[in-house]
Amino acid sequence: MLLSGLKKGLQIFEQYTIDVIFERRGGKRATLYKGFLFTNSLLFSGIVQLRLWLYRQRILHDQPLGCLVVVVGNLTVGGTGKTPVVEKFARSLAERGRKVAILSRGYKSRAEPLHRRLWRTIVTGGKPPPPRIVSNGKEVLLDSDQAGDEPYMLARNLPGVIVLVDKNRVKSGSYAIKHFGCDTLVLDDGFQYLPLKGRLNLLLVDKTNPFGNRRLLPRGIMREPVKHLKRASYVFLTKSDGTRDPELEALIRRHHPTVDIIECAHRPQYLQEVNGTLRRDLDYLRGRRVGAFSGIAAPDSFEAFLRDFGAQLLYTRRFLDHYRFTVKELDHIFERAQDARLDFLVTTEKDAVRIDSGHQFPIPLYYLRLEIDILNGVADFEEAVSRICFPEQMSNGGVARTG
Repeated sequence: MLLSGLKKGLQIFEQYTIDVIFERRGGKRATLYKGFLFTNSLLFSGIVQLRLWLYRQRILHDQPLGCLVVVVGNLTVGGTGKTPVVEKFARSLAERGRKVAILSRGYKSRAEPLHRRLWRTIVTGGKPPPPRIVSNGKEVLLDSDQAGDEPYMLARNLPGVIVLVDKNRVKSGSYAIKHFGCDTLVLDDGFQYLPLKGRLNLLLVDKTNPFGNRRLLPRGIMREPVKHLKRASYVFLTKSDGTRDPELEALIRRHHPTVDIIECAHRPQYLQEVNGTLRRDLDYLRGRRVGAFSGIAAPDSFEAFLRDFGAQLLYTRRFLDHYRFTVKELDHIFERAQDARLDFLVTTEKDAVRIDSGHQFPIPLYYLRLEIDILNGVADFEEAVSRICFPEQMSNGGVARTG
């Protein structure tokens, strides 16, 4: 009971902090808290700048592994739609003959139990454990609880691609090379991981909310200042509707005049039954009485997709990002759905992997499958892939730029 109450209290505090950051709370208490967060953001900024300076001055050193490294990341926390971009890029590389490993830190994955860590330390004399193998390229070996949501999704959707989880990406990269013969490493959410330097740095920017209030954590959503756009090889504008944003483009150009900007959208593909095999076209949403629940950083776009395809969205429930639903909470959601006489419920793919595979539902539950569609900058995307797969041709000018 005490643990449950503490967990609920932490969730309330986390949501309150998010509301303060996005200016959704007013009053004296919120103003004082903003001041506290701002003071800490100054400290965080100093740490970020110092760390980058130490690497630039070679006081701290990156650790080359002798193979191609591609970094996919962002300057902000959460909500840029990074996983579908990682999936598209890794699939493109694998289809062109590269042996690809995705290296993830496994955010919010279940840690190894303390007694096992102690026993392993005794047996191995303190030798660090190998990375967790989510996929060996042939089969998925861990679930989302053990691997983390995104690594599990990537492993499930990318047969032939190795997926490893470890906070030490140098260690997991070495493991991928030695044990799987990988020649290309993709660092998922690796823009701030400086020990392993990327040949290509793909920086994602959410076009609907590029940089929040442009303040660093914890007062804002920035991990690094906007000026660090200059470290990007390519900038991917995600969640685009195809309409140009000259102001955002000018801001990017101000910090990185020559960078290629690739504009992309997350396109809904179909509805997939959770814990089942049934797949439905998106037209199935039209005119249906639908409910939606999710635990993602940006639920607005997910819910908007359902409305755009004609669903009558009569019930929604939002949780914190990466939230693990309890059986009681799921039962309550389905009770509300039945009371509202809904035809079915829809969640996101990332949320679906956190639902117990044995859970039975009184009404149908689907997840919405999304994939990346390049709207502008197709030639730049192909060039980015070619720079990895055919570096000799690129260096000799063998791949022409067409856009």
